[in-house]
Amino acid sequence: MLAERLHPVIQHHLVNSLGWPDLRPAQKAALEPLLAGESIVLVAPTAGGKTEAATLPLLSRMMEERWTGLSVLYICPIRALLNNLLPRMEKYMAFGGRQAGLWHGDVGPRERKRILADPPDMLLTTPESLEAMLISTRLNHAALFRNLRAVVIDELHAFAGDDRGWHLSALLERLGRLAGQDLQRVGLSATVGAPEGLAAWLAGANRPPARVVIPEAPPPPAPELTIDYVGTFENAATVISRLHAGEKRLVFCDSRAGVESIAHELRERQVETFVSHGSLGQDERRRAETAFSEGSNCVIVATSTLELGLDVGDLDRVIQIDAPYKVAGFLQRLGRTGRRPGAIRNCLFLTTDPDTLLRAAGLLRLWAKGYVEPVTPPPAPYHLLAQQTMALVLQEPGLLARDIPGWIAGVPAFAEAPPTLHSELMKHMLTEDILAEDTGRLGFGKEGEARFGQRHFMDLVAAFTAPPLFLIRHGRAELGWVHHASFIERDGKPAVILLAGKPWVVTEIDWPARTAWVQPTEDEGASRWMGSSLALSAELCRSIREVLTSPVTEPWFSKRAAEQLAAIQQEFQWLQPGHTALVYDGRGRCTWWTFAGLHANAMLAEGLEAAGLRVLATDNFAIRLVEPADKPIAQALEALDPGAFAVPIPPGAIDDLKFAEALPREVAEAVLRARLDDRSNAAQALSEGRVIFRASD
Repeated sequence: MLAERLHPVIQHHLVNSLGWPDLRPAQKAALEPLLAGESIVLVAPTAGGKTEAATLPLLSRMMEERWTGLSVLYICPIRALLNNLLPRMEKYMAFGGRQAGLWHGDVGPRERKRILADPPDMLLTTPESLEAMLISTRLNHAALFRNLRAVVIDELHAFAGDDRGWHLSALLERLGRLAGQDLQRVGLSATVGAPEGLAAWLAGANRPPARVVIPEAPPPPAPELTIDYVGTFENAATVISRLHAGEKRLVFCDSRAGVESIAHELRERQVETFVSHGSLGQDERRRAETAFSEGSNCVIVATSTLELGLDVGDLDRVIQIDAPYKVAGFLQRLGRTGRRPGAIRNCLFLTTDPDTLLRAAGLLRLWAKGYVEPVTPPPAPYHLLAQQTMALVLQEPGLLARDIPGWIAGVPAFAEAPPTLHSELMKHMLTEDILAEDTGRLGFGKEGEARFGQRHFMDLVAAFTAPPLFLIRHGRAELGWVHHASFIERDGKPAVILLAGKPWVVTEIDWPARTAWVQPTEDEGASRWMGSSLALSAELCRSIREVLTSPVTEPWFSKRAAEQLAAIQQEFQWLQPGHTALVYDGRGRCTWWTFAGLHANAMLAEGLEAAGLRVLATDNFAIRLVEPADKPIAQALEALDPGAFAVPIPPGAIDDLKFAEALPREVAEAVLRARLDDRSNAAQALSEGRVIFRASD
């Protein structure tokens, strides 16, 4: 039995306290490398026992090697997950006579003083709280972290795909330097595509990649999946209220306003309903989750906050209003069900418009092929290099500029940056009085003190970049959300975006508030079926094209969904598998249906404008153009060279980049261009065959 490799005291508690007859597959697979001190990425489905797979071997090492003081950090992306984990960690640590503690923004000063006076062996926290600890003058961070040996990062995929991951990578480098040794890094992840890239990112620059551990396990039974078409939130609430009475149902909705709307409709139908989203107060959210976990005939409606493994008891059903935007998100939600012996994983999609019906169908088509998105850290996080420079100035008073790279050189993106980048940033921050230098030692200048200094340091530890999504309003009505790439102006005219199948002209943008106001405009040839301006991957867009050009034979379509999809397909009879299409409306407008994604289409539109064509609007699926009198659009496409495309930057986007004021403008533009560049998918769209269809045909 592999558990015999664990400390005898832990073995005793596994049998006598937990009643385990054996370790689970994930725990067996992780045991040997973790006991050997290796860094790993453990990839296993939700509810696979990953938490124990990481914790028990580290506790065993702690006991065998007599670690003292704070030796293990357990990092999670959200506070609620930490709160949820603490009782389990306290129990496991107590097996070895050790302690676990909790530190985040909701932990009061009395508990913090107790932790500092007698540090626990394991501390559960978030990256933002770690940063606050490192730059605080109220605690001795060097003493607190000097015995640190290992870091566990739960929901690793939730970090690595955005700038919080780069921030975490830098924190790991700084913590390792304070501890005087490389830390054992343990990443826990749900199923992801290409986990080897995640392992290299976790290890850091100039180190071997972490070992990828994927336990062997029999494939789970096929899940019960249904896509239904209900048309409205009200109808969705009616379906939920009538289906699966007596069962515990978790309903996902990808906006806070949508969560509140569905919850209201359910309560109107006398359904016991709870709510969970980020705008709720901590106490209210915790009460709802506790009540739901103890109930049996109830519904909790949540945003993606409940995607990350919070324990809300045994679920019977997962219901998705509309559709998530990634296969990985769907798998996380699906994995909340089927945990009881004999239970089957299940997910019911209740789609409320044709756009989300297509997205749900496209996602399931990708899933059926075995596709899961790779987790790709965003390129060129140079604004985070500026943030880390300022954080180190606070952490290490009197720091010399030449010493800064040594603290964070192991961050892969920093190691790969142009060699002159840091000196350029330093020069800019000194010139702008963000930093000041006295006999070679760095401190904050007046401008830096006003923005980021000791009195305002929370700006340095807050979440670095929310997704660049903007709320769209028409008067008081909320129409939905769009990606900021939708605001690219064409021909000197305000941007036109598409929502709910209708075109809207942007009249005002409040970048700090992430809100834009629009007015309806004349139809520029948009199909009423397509109109999402949230950025979708090219893989999902092309999967939707497959849905539009394939017979409706999948078993997951309800009768209503199949009928609605057939009606949508009628509007796309001219579309052919694997082809783009030029559709002329007979009114001087042409729509090029590329199915290449928002970023690729923005680049293609830039190339078309450079070639002398007038672009009206772009979205994930299509580019809308004025039909030129002198040159066929097809001929212009033949002449386009994706390698020469410029990457358009939406007006105001630089101001939306956190810490942009600490960057030279050309560096800030380089960050945005790197992140909006999708010339590979633009090139694929150009290489595919094209169908030409005229409305008069």
